[in-house]
Amino acid sequence: MRNKSLAIGLAIASAFSFGTASAQQSHPLAPLAPLPDKVAPPVNGIYSSIVRIEAATQVPNYREPWKAGNFSGGIGTGFLIGPNKFLTNAHVVSNARRLLITVHGSPQKHPARIVHIAHDCDLALLEVEDFTPFKGMEFLEIGLVPKLESQVRVIGYPVGGNRISVTRGVVSRIDFSSYSHTRSDQHLIVQIDAAINPGNSGGPVLQNGRVVGVAFQGLRSADNTGYMIPTPVVKRFLTDIKDGQYDHYVDLGISEFALFNPAMRKKFGLGPNSPGVLVAAVTPDGPCDGVLEDNDILTAINGNAVDAAGNILIDGEKVNLNEIVERKFAGDQIKLQIIRNGETMEKVATLKPFPPARMYAVQYGVNPRFTTFAGMVFQPLDRNLYAAHNFKNTRVRRLFAHYIDEEIFKERKDIVILTRMLSDPVTTHVSNHAGRAIESINGEKVTSLEQAHQLLHPTTTPEFFVIKCEGVERPIIVPGNKAKEASERTMRNYGISQAYRLEE
Repeated sequence: MRNKSLAIGLAIASAFSFGTASAQQSHPLAPLAPLPDKVAPPVNGIYSSIVRIEAATQVPNYREPWKAGNFSGGIGTGFLIGPNKFLTNAHVVSNARRLLITVHGSPQKHPARIVHIAHDCDLALLEVEDFTPFKGMEFLEIGLVPKLESQVRVIGYPVGGNRISVTRGVVSRIDFSSYSHTRSDQHLIVQIDAAINPGNSGGPVLQNGRVVGVAFQGLRSADNTGYMIPTPVVKRFLTDIKDGQYDHYVDLGISEFALFNPAMRKKFGLGPNSPGVLVAAVTPDGPCDGVLEDNDILTAINGNAVDAAGNILIDGEKVNLNEIVERKFAGDQIKLQIIRNGETMEKVATLKPFPPARMYAVQYGVNPRFTTFAGMVFQPLDRNLYAAHNFKNTRVRRLFAHYIDEEIFKERKDIVILTRMLSDPVTTHVSNHAGRAIESINGEKVTSLEQAHQLLHPTTTPEFFVIKCEGVERPIIVPGNKAKEASERTMRNYGISQAYRLEE
């Protein structure tokens, strides 16, 4: 499975949830030499096709999940790629309650809505309610991946301005790296030194009049370091939604380890220049489960030689081997050449989504699930909840970190956390339980929020409710004949309008 490390940059948009908005410092652009005539893009005719997107958002409240959430908003950029098809970043329109599109040079705002949104690759497709004012405008054409050191220009509405802005830069790196929107996904990325500021998100990056990327995030710790989503990712998104729905990315489901160390290479029988990367771990129930094994040497994928760093050569550029999988869809097959115990062999893996990995991705556009009981609040663990409560308990941290590699997901659909204990006479003198994972209720092991809700609200009320938290020797005990009264009292005292929500 690919590394789920946090993203290195913050997405560029104004004031969105979970820190995806970036406040990259504005920096004066150094003058660049004029572009040669042969590469001068005809941008003047396409300004009208690059629109300003205004989003009013509502961010769910994971600390008080019964509340509607906080209202916010931001500005981003989008561009026309077809009849009533505006492409932008997912983080520009995530959690949106209202979207308005403005054309360059016009004060009129046009209501819009999301048609498709892909949080894992930070792209979204919008449409306006009335396309009539946009008829006759030029559709921007999607091009290829720009070469290193080639010049590009970024067009958008940075720092909330009402007028369009154009900056120029040079492609300085093509890599496989983190997308900050979900904080768990990695795809192909192109680094440029053009100024990209909040509000640029979703805007086109152009070369020779064609779109070669979508501006989406920056690096706060460096000056003028911006990133764009390259066209292979954009084209995959547009292909995926052709059937009317977005099906998400698939994953190879292995962890690779570079084989630079001479002693390791000797142990696995590899020469100094032999290709291959070590398969360090295979994700349980993933596409390669039963196909590859730990300590296999992966030497080629779909006929592309894998070097000691885990890279392959595509279109003249060295990229991570996962780029092959990136361009595939669920059900597609991947040919793998490996060395196992000194023997070379061919394997085939069928790609598929891996829903448990959703635990590590920031979720948008969904309401938090929860249930309450006698002043206690129970919620399933995921990245949103983790970020909201910043859990300190080591057992909770361990459950979160090893949910997949220790196959916890096979036994527990949800890791239910007691997130709050509201003050009430029934739970007086009960402490040190909030922030813990629930192990059992009335002796039955808890495996999901729905099950926990049923155990806390049975048809026949038991004499006592016994709630055991992991790592706490003394359980919480609530008299059965006082539980309902305590639940009603705490809901009234704390203004809890909804006792539970089991569906997103």
